[in-house]
Amino acid sequence: MANPVVPSAPVVPSAGVLTPLGLNAVRLAPGFWGDRQVLNQDVIIGHCLEWMDKLGWTGNFRGEPSRGREFADSEVYKLLEAMAWADDERFEALESVVTQAQEADGYLNTRWNGDRYRDFEWGHELYCFGHLIQAGVARWRRSGQSPLTETARRAADHICRRFMETPEVCGHPEVEMALVELYRITGADRYLEMARRFVERRGTPALADIELGRAYFQDDVPVRDAEVFRGHAVRAMYLACGTVDVAVETGDEALLSAVRAQWDRTVARRVHLTGGMGSRHAGESFGDDYELPPDRAYSETCAAIGSLMLSYRLLLATGDSRYADLAERTLYNVIATSPALDGRSFFYANPLQVRVPGKPSEGVSPRAESALRAPWFSVSCCPNNLARTFASLPAYIATATTDGIQIHHLTPAEIRHDDLVLQVETGYPWSGGATVRILQSPQAPRTISLRLPPWASEAKVMAGAATVRRDPALIHVEKVWRPGDQVRLELPVEPRWVRPDPRIDAVRGCVAVERGPIVYCAENPEEELVEVDAASPLVEHEEHREGGPVELEVAATTVRPRQRGWPYGEPANEPANEPANEPGERLNLRLVPYHRWGNRGPVTMRVWLPARHS
Repeated sequence: MANPVVPSAPVVPSAGVLTPLGLNAVRLAPGFWGDRQVLNQDVIIGHCLEWMDKLGWTGNFRGEPSRGREFADSEVYKLLEAMAWADDERFEALESVVTQAQEADGYLNTRWNGDRYRDFEWGHELYCFGHLIQAGVARWRRSGQSPLTETARRAADHICRRFMETPEVCGHPEVEMALVELYRITGADRYLEMARRFVERRGTPALADIELGRAYFQDDVPVRDAEVFRGHAVRAMYLACGTVDVAVETGDEALLSAVRAQWDRTVARRVHLTGGMGSRHAGESFGDDYELPPDRAYSETCAAIGSLMLSYRLLLATGDSRYADLAERTLYNVIATSPALDGRSFFYANPLQVRVPGKPSEGVSPRAESALRAPWFSVSCCPNNLARTFASLPAYIATATTDGIQIHHLTPAEIRHDDLVLQVETGYPWSGGATVRILQSPQAPRTISLRLPPWASEAKVMAGAATVRRDPALIHVEKVWRPGDQVRLELPVEPRWVRPDPRIDAVRGCVAVERGPIVYCAENPEEELVEVDAASPLVEHEEHREGGPVELEVAATTVRPRQRGWPYGEPANEPANEPANEPGERLNLRLVPYHRWGNRGPVTMRVWLPARHS
């Protein structure tokens, strides 16, 4: 078993305001996230393994003819990481397949063996190594050393020998954060130094220019000089994660501040309401400031996972709850959206509007964008990335300091740190109530801190005789606790209207609906065009079951444009007695949680709804 002193977590920095609590300290119970962790263990991991066996991606490691894309090895490594965190009984069999393929000098890649390092822009060799190392770290932290951990170390040593004195980097960042994590677990300085050099080389420039521009690779300017996240969204998130890791371990405050400033500008101008990252299908990339079209939102699932990883690192480094706020938005409205309720199909891209219902697919989807979840993709980075995220999810729930525990995400769980053991009971996000029950506590004051989301300014806390301190983002409750004591939190999860910044041209004149952390959408809203009455109340649907998903209704009016042979015209040229639209009808428009859309078959969908003007 893992050493109980060292968190069994994906990220374990040696410094920072907050200390991570890993899978050996946080156990999820049945609830929104606990149910998904079970679904991952029971269905998603096996589903991914079945598809990669069927398509020959695991067979690549047995010397069979190479199949899949140039980065297919990384998908096997992500699944190994998921299995490691889940303590899955299938781990050792897959581990043996992978480890026997490593060469004597530590190199391991089933696509490029014999033709190494010929294409740094698109070859993904170092990217694949990064996922191999992360899988090895997960195994080491969760269960101790094994053949995979040795394979990961040999791969990292190969990287250091080959790249320490060269100017090269990988076109897809990933290896940077993996090397730092291996440094954290081994103490070998060469891994940290190699990661630092990879970060500092990027933007010098280190890669060839391409049609999409060097910004696609984040190679247009050095990391320290960048003002915002740009280019390929997943690459941007992974590079930022590695940069934060390097900054924390080297004590480079200027480097950390640079990433924080990039995060600030990106969140203020380039992130969708759901927390999704990426506005352009071309290059799977960020757009310009306020370029956030709902129907062309790319919002890749892997970019959301990268955003979660970055938010977690910044939260640990600074203690700033804004990072947990974005993490929550991203978890509930992108990461939870990708898998179907049965765990057997997935969204790769997560648009905020779909105009044409999708067609069911039984096989491999060749396209990232789709109006229905697909069981697998020719580029299937997202299902395996989800598998490792759900398997390690307990590590993101809470953190610790010397004087207590901070709960950042409300979900049923047992949380322990030193002699303080808490049980969290809640129906969140469907209800706003949560009870934190003390199961064990030392005979000394300890503080339990609960994050307040930005929409929860009216939250109430009941903690008996405990001392309660409140700031805009956290409630701190302190006392000498006894078993049986409890803290009760009530968050106002009533539905609310949301209006966009007027600089977001694509949704000007529209509104959206949120309830608690959940973004809502309308399915099939374009069977008839509708405008909603944003002055009317949002009503919970009468079929709502206590403790289950909540659907809403809102007053709306149908819009029936008159048929024209040309969809443009000037008002002055329209007949005065012939309005542009025929009379509409009032109706109650049903809204569903965005993360549940598309589970009942092919539909159209939109998050941003045109508002009726009186």
